[in-house]
Amino acid sequence: MVQTENIYRVIIIGCGFGGIGMAVSLRRQGISNFILLEKEQSIGGVWRDNTYPGAACDVPSHLYSFSFAPNPRWSSVFSPQAEILDYLQGCVDRLDLQRHIRYGTEVHQAEFDELRGLWKVHTRDGNTLLSKVLITATGQLNRPSIPPLSGLEKFRGTWFHSARWNHRAVLKNKRVAVIGTGASAVQFVPEVAKQVTQLDLFQRSPPYLIPRPERRYTRFEQLLFENIPWLMKLYRASVYFKLESRALAFSRLSALMQPLVNAPFRRMLKQQITDTDLQARLTPEYPVGCKRILMSNEYLATIARPNLNLITDDIECIDETGILSSDGKHHPVDIIIFGTGFAATEFLAPMNIVGRRGRDLNQAWKNGAQAYLGITVPGFPNFFMVYGPNTNLGHNSIIYMLESQIAHIMRCLRRMQKEKANTIEINETVFREFNRRIQQQLQLHVWHQCNSWYIDAAGHNSTNWPGFSLTYRWLTQLKKLQVYQCK
Repeated sequence: MVQTENIYRVIIIGCGFGGIGMAVSLRRQGISNFILLEKEQSIGGVWRDNTYPGAACDVPSHLYSFSFAPNPRWSSVFSPQAEILDYLQGCVDRLDLQRHIRYGTEVHQAEFDELRGLWKVHTRDGNTLLSKVLITATGQLNRPSIPPLSGLEKFRGTWFHSARWNHRAVLKNKRVAVIGTGASAVQFVPEVAKQVTQLDLFQRSPPYLIPRPERRYTRFEQLLFENIPWLMKLYRASVYFKLESRALAFSRLSALMQPLVNAPFRRMLKQQITDTDLQARLTPEYPVGCKRILMSNEYLATIARPNLNLITDDIECIDETGILSSDGKHHPVDIIIFGTGFAATEFLAPMNIVGRRGRDLNQAWKNGAQAYLGITVPGFPNFFMVYGPNTNLGHNSIIYMLESQIAHIMRCLRRMQKEKANTIEINETVFREFNRRIQQQLQLHVWHQCNSWYIDAAGHNSTNWPGFSLTYRWLTQLKKLQVYQCK
């Protein structure tokens, strides 16, 4: 059923930080004819989905929040999941966005109608919505990755991914296996180990960890932030520039990784793990920074618990009662928890985006996802992405990047309005040259020295931004828009 009675000016897909921030900017610009499509029944994105024990942000709270909606009452330096979700819900309520959100609406395809200059957005409930502009804000960490392990379907116990935590599963006095030792596992393993009889932790490669400088804000500090807004802005800026300086360590000044990461990691490892064999198995063999650097004060100490068994052999298969490792040992378990991350390089999947002359975005990205500034792709007019290819960071807050992208999209919309244009589209030559330079710069970074979730199966890094976030802000907000064609 085509809903022809209403042509929206903008349709936004996704109600996480990106979608909410985009909606706020539209409202501030005086644009009210827009909707946000959310496949679930509530907002929040990853902060709605990841409810595992110990879930928290690894970016300081005052920076992991919108610049236009500061929160003087963050409880601690690194806020827990529930507090971040409450913050987002507060933004939606306070900024009057609820009336723009359509819940339970999953998009499976969107196609550009060249004759009418409109996007047709098809939802799984059979409706077709029309809009002048289409913006995706679905994020990179929204599709859990489950490894194709033989025999999983035979397992008689309970299994789930950390991003779909089964809160009905009783962990107390159970034998539990955790597969994966990434960012989520580092947070929930210490909590799980406190409850279970036995925890078998299957590790493919150990992470580099640094101490988490966590503390709670005092009531006095919260009052200062609340009553002296410029002080909170100054504090936020100090956190930003401290983190921004770390970008140098990921590129030409990789030697900085030694004092910043390697030395603190080895000190903490020796302090919390006394067994030399265990120390060796917890020491990464890849260059520092090649994979995501994690923060925890408890994880290594948890590995030394008597009820935790660290297993570094490969998984051969899963059977009815447990896991068989490649050394021939059978590990009986009641519950399996996957901490195996997300399909981060499969952008916009499983949606199908079709542009001019039937050009399929998945086909255009067959050699790796790419976009101009991570936002636009030639052949797809009036189509923008928030948190698109090569806009992730290894050193700073993604919220800063999202706000840069949102500002750039608003500049494009204002230009369309000023020139009374029907479409706006990135120049093909500019697009190709931009991505050639991005991949060239990425070759200089530590990320290309090992396999990680930053790199896709073809060896293409479609995830990370190769420089300073300040540079990205300049490109998105100050560089002239002549690279776009308006018609």
